[in-house]
Amino acid sequence: MKLRNPHDKFFKESFGNVAVARDFLLNYCPQEVLQVLDLSTLEPQKDSFLTPELEESFSDLLFKVNICQREGYLYLLFEHKGYPDKGTTLQLLRYMLDIWEAKRVKERAKKLPIVLPLVIYHDERQWNSPTSLGELLDGYEELPEAVKAYVPNFNYLFYDLSNYTDEEIRGEVQTRILLTLFRDIKIKSGEAVLLSVFRAFRYLEELEDKQSAVGYVETMLRYIYEGGNDLTKEDMSKIIKRLENHELKGSDLAMTLAEILRNEGREEGRQEGRQEGEMQALSRMTIIQLTQKFGELPEELKHRISQANIEALNQIVSNIFTISDLDEVKGYLFQ
Repeated sequence: MKLRNPHDKFFKESFGNVAVARDFLLNYCPQEVLQVLDLSTLEPQKDSFLTPELEESFSDLLFKVNICQREGYLYLLFEHKGYPDKGTTLQLLRYMLDIWEAKRVKERAKKLPIVLPLVIYHDERQWNSPTSLGELLDGYEELPEAVKAYVPNFNYLFYDLSNYTDEEIRGEVQTRILLTLFRDIKIKSGEAVLLSVFRAFRYLEELEDKQSAVGYVETMLRYIYEGGNDLTKEDMSKIIKRLENHELKGSDLAMTLAEILRNEGREEGRQEGRQEGEMQALSRMTIIQLTQKFGELPEELKHRISQANIEALNQIVSNIFTISDLDEVKGYLFQ
């Protein structure tokens, strides 16, 4: 059973990792912005400010970070609906207001934190929407500077991944894989997507921590399977073959994934069997990721995970980087 929104899942699992988010900011933020950020304080928050009707088109992540030695926030909005939205600027303003309102009401803050908005976009259609509030306001540019001081305006940092060349995609391994797949999964098809996947495999060889590589292989290939709508059963077989010849082939996770993809790759019918295979794979992945974070899990918890429904498992995997203890995991399982 395929996810309705694989882009959201891969975005949150990847950027929810502080190391990946920090590396992206180091490599792509303007220098004048980096100078005021203390990235050692970067910390993902659990808050999401999207309304249910927007979740199919956008994903968001909020990070707390010190800005000029004071508590501030980075609001990262990922646009994956497939066409530019001229309302993005107003949406960002609304989300920033929600952040400030939450600080004012819940924490009774006397002063509000700075919020820096960032937008990531990936589609073949050129982004032609305003990147500032002033561009939306009729006659704003004609106002005298003294009058502009009375009119709200802000810009957001904008990244159109579809325009990046291979040479322009830089950073650590996971960052390069993330941006390469986001760039190509929607605008390329068939052999071109396969080349991107195989390039990602080459990047993985640079990872010294092979255990981390194993976990990322699973996350990455799940996204390829869910998001690569034009990939055929033959394409998936080529990916499996390359995976089996990769240096990670000896890992249980890689072998499990290859088996699951063989069984459920692009075959029609046998829906019940595919769902069961996906559930088993998702359970294994959940146990592996929790073990990597918290150490060996109690057998009772492993059993509970193996019996959990797909919604609970997806919640755990999507929030793996912000879950603080096993009690929080149990909360997802028993809700």
